[in-house]
Amino acid sequence: MILTGEEIVPEDIEKNLSLIQKFLKELPDKALQLGVRVLLACIFLFIGMQVIKLLRKLLAKSLKRANVDVGVIQFMDSFLKVTLYIVLIFMLASGFGMDAASIVAVLGSAGVAIGLALQGSLSNLAGGVLLLVLKPFRVGDFIIEDAKGNEGTVTEINMFYTKLTTIDGRIVVLPNGTLANNSITNVSAAKNRRLDLLVGISYHSDIALAKKVFLEVLKSDEAVLKDLEIMTHVEELGSSEVVIGGICRVANEDYFTAKWRLLEKVKLAFDKNGIEIPFSQMDVHLVDEPKDGRQA
Repeated sequence: MILTGEEIVPEDIEKNLSLIQKFLKELPDKALQLGVRVLLACIFLFIGMQVIKLLRKLLAKSLKRANVDVGVIQFMDSFLKVTLYIVLIFMLASGFGMDAASIVAVLGSAGVAIGLALQGSLSNLAGGVLLLVLKPFRVGDFIIEDAKGNEGTVTEINMFYTKLTTIDGRIVVLPNGTLANNSITNVSAAKNRRLDLLVGISYHSDIALAKKVFLEVLKSDEAVLKDLEIMTHVEELGSSEVVIGGICRVANEDYFTAKWRLLEKVKLAFDKNGIEIPFSQMDVHLVDEPKDGRQA
């Protein structure tokens, strides 16, 4: 028998048939072995995940007993989670016959490329470490990130990102590297916060009366700290209004509610005392031009 110009030797046919028969004979055993390996890997994966959860809980409890900051606990938890899952993956790979040393060698040789690809994540990781060491803020603090103007209460500090909850309930996720490399205003660092209110009145309104009414409103509000500075002043002479400013101090947790309530009280008090809050306006004067074309 001829195929592609070469004669098939009977011995080769017998050899190939014997190899096929051997493969088919061993196939059930190999499939069973592979199935057992996969089943054992799944069991090992499940057990490993439960062990990781247990270790994370033990770490969190130990750190809480030591009165460690919540941000540090969250960071260590996320770091331990990533590390243990990497170890678990290596152990599963070695169970399927892959040499862990060879995997480490390949990763080591590709370290430069991986470092370049993950430089943003590594920067965030380093930023997270700096935030935990220097502690410019803690979980529960209200901060303002000055680069983009994001502000809110810190709810979580993990390996790469910090989460803020804004006043209206939105979740803002900020990279740790950005927070570590930009200025941050920690509103909660002090026990109280200065509240500045600005209200414009018309030019023909009584400035002294407006300041007196404004001051009475500030002193009568329950959120204003009476033992600290309370004052009113003329902030600016605008194009169509005189801007009256009021200064007082309130507790951090009362800042926004006190601001909104005081602005409403000032408006009602000004209306009661006949003090006008003007709207933007422009006075236009018309001049008649003489018939001979000369200006009047």
